[in-house]
Amino acid sequence: MSFDKEKVLQLCKKFSQNTLMETLEMEFTDAGEDFLVATMPVNPRVHQPMGLLHGGASVALAESVGSAASIMFINPAEEEVRGIEISANHLKSKREGLVTGTARIIHKGRTVHLWEIKITDEEGNLISLCKLTNMVLPRKRS
Repeated sequence: MSFDKEKVLQLCKKFSQNTLMETLEMEFTDAGEDFLVATMPVNPRVHQPMGLLHGGASVALAESVGSAASIMFINPAEEEVRGIEISANHLKSKREGLVTGTARIIHKGRTVHLWEIKITDEEGNLISLCKLTNMVLPRKRS
């Protein structure tokens, strides 16, 4: 089975409708067999009181792109993904512009996926470095 980048991006867009990802204007922009990329504008919607990118908004971007990336490795009709742990180191501040979250797989197990998510600015500066652990669960039948 070959990788279909456009199918993955369309699925991510569909899953984002009426969610936090849509509220924060996150957009999935690139995908590969072991990575997924999303962007988020930095504006007052995601600022903390000092006018800087809120660390929680960075974590929301990281968890969104990392969780969506795990969907590439499962059968969504049979399984679902839950983020169970996330950590973040915020290394540089950002007032405006665009940040990009790139999730790359570190460990792809049957029931656990570990992702590294680098959040960078337009010049490639590292804004935050995050690690996300996802659990793969069987989808409950109704």
